[in-house]
Amino acid sequence: MAVIDLVKWNAPADVYAWKYPSDELSTWTQLIVSESQEAVLFRGGEILGHFKAGRHTLTTENIPLLTSIVKIPFGGKSPFKAEVWFVNRTIPLDVRWGTADPIQLLDPKSRVMIPVRAFGQFGVQIEDTKKFLIKLVGTLPSFDKNQLISYFRGVMVTNAKDIIAKRIIKDQISILEVAANLSEISKSLQEDMAAEFEEFGLKLVRFFVNSINVPDDDPAVIKLRDAYARKAEMDIVGYTYQQERSFNTLEKAAGNQGSSAAPIMGAGIGLGMGLGLGGAVGKSMASASDVMNVGGGGAAKTCPACRTANPADNKYCSKCGGLFDAPESAAPAAIKCDKCSASSPPNSKFCAGCGATFYICPRCGSNNPGGAIACQRCSTLMPITCKTCGGASPSVSNFCIHCGKPLTTKCVKCSAPLPPQSKFCPSCGTPTLPNTPTTP
Repeated sequence: MAVIDLVKWNAPADVYAWKYPSDELSTWTQLIVSESQEAVLFRGGEILGHFKAGRHTLTTENIPLLTSIVKIPFGGKSPFKAEVWFVNRTIPLDVRWGTADPIQLLDPKSRVMIPVRAFGQFGVQIEDTKKFLIKLVGTLPSFDKNQLISYFRGVMVTNAKDIIAKRIIKDQISILEVAANLSEISKSLQEDMAAEFEEFGLKLVRFFVNSINVPDDDPAVIKLRDAYARKAEMDIVGYTYQQERSFNTLEKAAGNQGSSAAPIMGAGIGLGMGLGLGGAVGKSMASASDVMNVGGGGAAKTCPACRTANPADNKYCSKCGGLFDAPESAAPAAIKCDKCSASSPPNSKFCAGCGATFYICPRCGSNNPGGAIACQRCSTLMPITCKTCGGASPSVSNFCIHCGKPLTTKCVKCSAPLPPQSKFCPSCGTPTLPNTPTTP
């Protein structure tokens, strides 16, 4: 073969190391090394010399070992055989990695095995050229990005699995929520992987985990997402899984026409559907239980205001405090406005004198001041007005029967507004009642 006069890099950009295809060199051969590159001269597995960026002549002055290994006289000119390796010293940060197959991990919250995939990118720099060429490249004609990924994929996947699993178990976070911890996981993986790359003369400059996700079509993932969606729905509406199961039981019992409890169960379900499932199902069951348990001394007596069953000898409702013996005919012939004292015909909704809204007791027909908790005449709890749609709901309601929105209640002691489902007044600390009526 002809002796090569000029040797320079002629490989793609994504190649880390490239061997010049000919080994026919001479002491007058010109070696051109570009910026961010390094050239290494090999003969018989031994390094004859390193060359940085610039133009070099392969003379015995540049390569003193030629005089002893190749037997070229010092300062003499002669052809010889040697391999020239070019090494790319840039830092490519677009080296992408990923798990070829999903990793099976146990979700700590649901205790379900979920397949997890991880993807990212990293950047490496050749720090020890000799170690890199001898330990990693070997006899290959070149070493590119794909070979780097193929060689380190097993190590990366193993470390990624360990780090992700430790993070999930330590912090007790769901696999579906682990994406919020990508920064910490990336940092931990870079620290663990640095030693693996250093063994082969490489420096791990950056290591990123861009995505940790699960296959959308996996049955376990679909089941887990449905469960989380159902839980979120229950949290918004305000009922638990046990209450939902109770509602299903009531529905089945109501559908069983041969059961003596069917009418009671049907009434409970109707109340639950009208007032919202959050807490109403429990109240329906309690009411049904009251009907079945009241007795002994006489027939049960139902409150006309809140429909709660009471013992026959009760004078006031044990649920809402309404007076049983207030006669329906006791309603005044005319309604007197509490603001202008003008009289309006019975069943009027607005004052004929000033146009003010009447707050009529559903039991005795008396007008009450706006914001009254109970009727001033018969002590029956006043209907609750929804501030969203303006509809009136029964006094036992936690949710509007017209639009389903939570009803804002007020404290029985200081009349401060109470957030829905609150157990204590935020103003005075008084324990709240489950069915405190709203301020109209």
